[in-house]
Amino acid sequence: MKLLYPTSIELDIQSLTGFAVELHPYNVKIPIPEEHIDADIIVTWINSKENLEDAARRMKNLKWIQALAAGPNDVLEAGFDRSRTTITMGLGIHDRTVAEHTLALLLSGVRKLYEMRDAQRRAEWPAHLGGPYPRRGELTSLRGARVLVWGFGGIARELAPLLAALGARVRGVARTPGVRHGVEVLGDDRLPELLPETDALVMILPGSSSTRHALDAERLGLLPRHAWVVNVGRGVCVDEGALADALERGQIAGAALDVFETEPLPASSRLWKAPNLLVSPHAAGGRPEGCTDLIAENLRLFLASRPLKYAV
Repeated sequence: MKLLYPTSIELDIQSLTGFAVELHPYNVKIPIPEEHIDADIIVTWINSKENLEDAARRMKNLKWIQALAAGPNDVLEAGFDRSRTTITMGLGIHDRTVAEHTLALLLSGVRKLYEMRDAQRRAEWPAHLGGPYPRRGELTSLRGARVLVWGFGGIARELAPLLAALGARVRGVARTPGVRHGVEVLGDDRLPELLPETDALVMILPGSSSTRHALDAERLGLLPRHAWVVNVGRGVCVDEGALADALERGQIAGAALDVFETEPLPASSRLWKAPNLLVSPHAAGGRPEGCTDLIAENLRLFLASRPLKYAV
């Protein structure tokens, strides 16, 4: 049994040496070396498109792919034979870091840090951002803010207590309603009544045909003019043209996006010049925690011929 692990991330390989598996490092940006084409298992992290497509064509013995990304779209699109290869996701190992980045984006918008930075670059004193607060008709604090988290999974579980600690009133939206980790989660059929009473909308939806342009012109139109939108899920979930329209018309107060339909964001995109928009270059993740533990846990299950965690 042979396992290939990526050199693109630091793993505690020593903790994997107790398994009856050969461990071999590989470069995620070049084709798999011929001597490792017979590997049974491969762990992926920021692999190039060419690397994955090459592996899909040549690695005929592959039985399991452990993707360390929370959403392994790159692996799924590479062309691996799903009838003989199990693909598992890196769920849980990004939750805390993405939650932290989400909070940073939201605070940056609410406290207008982006405007202060722009003024600093011009060597200007942004007097309009100082002085007495609150200002009517603006979202100026998370204390008392009504935050709606759309897509309530592991990241939301980490984010909700952070928001609550700052005094926000948090509710969730998901396909299945209920109470999760002490937070009221409502069905997505309730969005028409929830969006008008939302101060900040945080989107953590997965990318799929069912979530494509989930936030469209109609739903943007339901948000209050002072509302902020933050998307750390998948870029496909937001209709970027409709969002640009809403920002240019002052229909909503602002937005912070970490994900986009096309990445890197093309220079021709209207989003670059849309008012009150923060562009984050898919930076919320990229700092996975507990990777080796996840690999080890699934490796135990794999060797015991048991179902793997987070299989696609």
